[in-house]
Amino acid sequence: MNNDPSSWIPKELSWLSFNERVLQEAQDKSVPVVERVRFLGIYSSNLDEYFKVKIADLKRRVVIDEENGNDSGAKEVLKKCLSKVKKLNDTFDRTYISLLTELASHNIFLYDEKEITPEQRNWVIDFFRRNVLKHISPVILNDDIDLVSFLKDKYAYLLVKMTRFPRKGKQAGSRKSGEDVLEDKNRDKDGQSRVTYALIEVPTDKIPRFIQIPTFGNKKDKVLMILDNVIRVGLDIIFKGLFDYDEISAYSAKMNRDAEYDLSSQMDRSFVENMSQSLKQRLVSMPVRFAYDKEMPKEMVRYIVKKLCMQDFDSVMEGGRYHNFKDFTGFPNVGREYIENTPLPELYSVDFDSAANAFEAISVHDILLYYPYHTFRYFTELLRQASYDPAVTAIKINIYRVASKSRVISSLIDAANNGKHVTVIVELKARFDEENNIKWASRLTDAGVKVLFGMPSLKIHSKLCLITRIEDGQPTRYAHIGTGNFNEKTAKIYTDFALFTKHPELTQEVEEVFTFIEFPYIHTKFDRLLVSPINARKKITDMVENEINNARSGFTGKILVKVNNLVDKELINELYKASQAGVQIDMIIRGMCSLKPGVPGLSENIRVISIVDRFLEHPRVMYFYNNGNPKLFISSADWMSRNLDTRIEVGTPVLSPILKNRILEILSIQFQDTMKARVIDAEQSNAYVKRGNRKKLRSQIAIYEYLAGIEEKKLAKIAAAQANSALNKI
Repeated sequence: MNNDPSSWIPKELSWLSFNERVLQEAQDKSVPVVERVRFLGIYSSNLDEYFKVKIADLKRRVVIDEENGNDSGAKEVLKKCLSKVKKLNDTFDRTYISLLTELASHNIFLYDEKEITPEQRNWVIDFFRRNVLKHISPVILNDDIDLVSFLKDKYAYLLVKMTRFPRKGKQAGSRKSGEDVLEDKNRDKDGQSRVTYALIEVPTDKIPRFIQIPTFGNKKDKVLMILDNVIRVGLDIIFKGLFDYDEISAYSAKMNRDAEYDLSSQMDRSFVENMSQSLKQRLVSMPVRFAYDKEMPKEMVRYIVKKLCMQDFDSVMEGGRYHNFKDFTGFPNVGREYIENTPLPELYSVDFDSAANAFEAISVHDILLYYPYHTFRYFTELLRQASYDPAVTAIKINIYRVASKSRVISSLIDAANNGKHVTVIVELKARFDEENNIKWASRLTDAGVKVLFGMPSLKIHSKLCLITRIEDGQPTRYAHIGTGNFNEKTAKIYTDFALFTKHPELTQEVEEVFTFIEFPYIHTKFDRLLVSPINARKKITDMVENEINNARSGFTGKILVKVNNLVDKELINELYKASQAGVQIDMIIRGMCSLKPGVPGLSENIRVISIVDRFLEHPRVMYFYNNGNPKLFISSADWMSRNLDTRIEVGTPVLSPILKNRILEILSIQFQDTMKARVIDAEQSNAYVKRGNRKKLRSQIAIYEYLAGIEEKKLAKIAAAQANSALNKI
């Protein structure tokens, strides 16, 4: 196995390269300005998760290295990552300022508390009193406040500084009020002024982050005010009369903490058990980033950092006036329609619509949907029909992430109420959705649904649904095998494949996946499906090796891959070996790519692109030429060690030649993208694919048109058949 560090791009650095591509969308002037502002929100939200997961993991490795006197290289990677983040954030700040100017050209303004007119200030004060004040409960910072435990990761905060200047004629030793005692604890070192610090949680869960305020006569202009600034206007209303101060100011800040607090799942258990208690405390749920307004006084920054017990390798980062920029993903368009994306109407499936019910449609032939181009309602309709169909006896499904108002869950409960045997496997370790999934598990259990929680050691990430129906006296299975979650919300913004089939060999193996989840001690063998951690890694490796052998024998060797992330070193080594054997490898990698493409002698036959556009590219597809008898799979698994070894993931072969060709056509369109495709190279330069003399092609729009054309041809065929039938009756 190739262990040369120069052959890999650290996954943490590669992830930052992906987020840089997101930031490029915010800078792309061909993107409507409101969408560009929203991309800033996506960048910020991504960065939050990056610190909570990737940086937190690096920090743990640094702590463990220091404890053991080792050097795994984590500290150097961490240093490079933080340096890259700083550069990206500088670009972010410049982009934000330029977007404010562009919004102003469309008569949309974001005002702060200093820019509003006296009339607007009166309106804001009234709005603050009526709508905001009731949600404000400041915390006064003193020695007794445990700031680490108090700060919530998902909120933005205002740190307030109240300063009382020295009073002339104050008698030494005079009686002090309780407030004086508190202020003395926070007295500046020079003893000249008394300072009180307070913390305000910005209540974005109660009030929208963006408040439109009246312009009082100028109907053309639209003025928005960020909730943080509304609170700044109301500072005196919050504190005056309760605290004695001469000057008050507020500065935005936020904190990210470690999202991976189960140490035993991250490293050898015996090592965890032998850790000192102090080391465990340092590793568990640590703050990993404190971001603050660069205008915040330095002594205030030092005070907060000390309260957060942050280490010298922690991320204390100054930035702009606003944090929790993720709320900008919902930036409202208060201007003309053309300054945001024109919605693409959802495509309807003629295969489903022309049948009496979903089961009849799937019985004709396998159906492939591609979200968000196709509407998600065909899956929810399948479940709705199954919930009361007298022929349906059982429904099994695994839930990873579902919408907050899930029709999927509602249909499963309806099915249980109608006497169906409903089994739902809920993944309680779905990162950042744990609380939501616990709620759904409780509701399902109360409705009489059999709820399983999978296995302690294996996260269940497959996208399976199995419906058993009695047909001609025999049980017949219908399966959904997909690349995306059963989530109505994300199905509108994520691209994902969904295969509906009643193919006996596939549906039988889907049944066996559910059996394996419930009874993992039973030996299970899969011939058709790729199932992690049972056979997926070996089968993928065998198919790559087959292409290598064909290429070495003088035949064509070809591999196409589309995944979100490629960081598994074992598979990357196989791809390097395939490239050196002459196998042509083309890949579309949205996110992390630790493989270095195009390196002479290593990977010169590997081409990688990444596409970032209005929809999040989410499918996983594998294609192997197989000496003219191609194999094509769609899967829930990325090419990461966790997805292949420590999760239950499922990939299925696409057996229909028509559907196999359709997926290949979609991939072909993406490889021809000349507008949103970036070249992934060893330098992580993120250069756009050069168009040359080719026409402009934006693959997501071209794919929509391609799929719309297919549905139109099906409609035309049905119309022609109906016309011929009518003529024959005359």
